[in-house]
Amino acid sequence: MKANPQLAENDADADQTSPQVPPPARLLRLPEVIDRVGLRRSAIYQRMSEGRFPKSRSLGPKCAVWIEAEIDAWIRSIADKPH
Repeated sequence: MKANPQLAENDADADQTSPQVPPPARLLRLPEVIDRVGLRRSAIYQRMSEGRFPKSRSLGPKCAVWIEAEIDAWIRSIADKPH
């Protein structure tokens, strides 16, 4: 059986025109958040309570995580602020 070359070309075109799928969201634990933002644990939780830092999500009684994209956006917002 021969493959249909026209079908193969259409499949390649479909890959090029399909929208890019974003990578899956990553969840960050507190030590990684601390490393990324340069704040101590107490400063992170203080700013969260003031609404100046992304909120953590609870995965269980002793497991808090942050969404990587929200942390990255917060870092960009700080970097974009004029001095």
